[in-house]
Amino acid sequence: MDDSRDVMVPEHARFQSVAPRNAMSCDVEEFFQVAAFERQIRRDDWARYPSRVEYNTGRVLDLFAAKGIRATFFVLGWIAERHGALVRRIVDEGHELASHGYDHTRVVTMDPARFREDVTRTKRILEDVGGVAVRGYRAPSYSIGADNLWALDVLQETGHLYSSSIYPIRHDLYGMPEAPRFAFRVRSTAILEIPVTTVEWAGNKLPAGGGGYFRLLPYPVFRWCLRRVNDRDRQPGIFYFHPWEVDADQPRVATAPLRSRFRHYVNLRTMEARLARLLDDFGWDRIDTVFGIE
Repeated sequence: MDDSRDVMVPEHARFQSVAPRNAMSCDVEEFFQVAAFERQIRRDDWARYPSRVEYNTGRVLDLFAAKGIRATFFVLGWIAERHGALVRRIVDEGHELASHGYDHTRVVTMDPARFREDVTRTKRILEDVGGVAVRGYRAPSYSIGADNLWALDVLQETGHLYSSSIYPIRHDLYGMPEAPRFAFRVRSTAILEIPVTTVEWAGNKLPAGGGGYFRLLPYPVFRWCLRRVNDRDRQPGIFYFHPWEVDADQPRVATAPLRSRFRHYVNLRTMEARLARLLDDFGWDRIDTVFGIE
């Protein structure tokens, strides 16, 4: 990619609405595959840990069914190979199937050739198992940013229609704070990038898109943030979480640093109830439906 052409073309005006529907998304991965534990748990040791993803994702699907919600599920290829029935259930219940890469390798650790191999392989696996076209991609740990925007070109070249891989905040593990808050293209002909939601306050972008922030913040604060995006900005929000976040009984990784353990385990027992409340308080749908991906 020629960085001199990266002009960040905003697309958000297309999605402005008086009463925006928000996009619900779930990143389907095992508790032992998260970046926070990658120094403690080697990929070669994954088979030693109990798989909990099918049960936890099933709980999420049951909740969505009870609330009449359709969502986007970003699934690892590694998961799809081992849990085909889960992938087919996601599709059969009307949700969007999208890619989270093969084995949660962060994009910042890959060169373009390795990344192309990863996303091509994952897209093929998901489409073979799910029987539907895979059009969306989310980088593990939001690992696309200012230094590897070439990844968006690779996604476009491999048949993806959108990415939701940039978090426009400052964070020690990820983030591109200079990126637009709402949907944009790095060039007018580039793939659509749909950033996770942030709220603007006192000149700063604050996270308002889910994950650990959703578990940490008091629920009324988070609800205010998302309502501000809907009411003030007239934009749809994009929310994300993981199936392991509804699993308070998952095994603990005691050797992980204190900060990593806090981020991963804080308020797991209240997550499902908070999520149910969020589904009741706002309108939700799949990413491809909310953003008109065709």
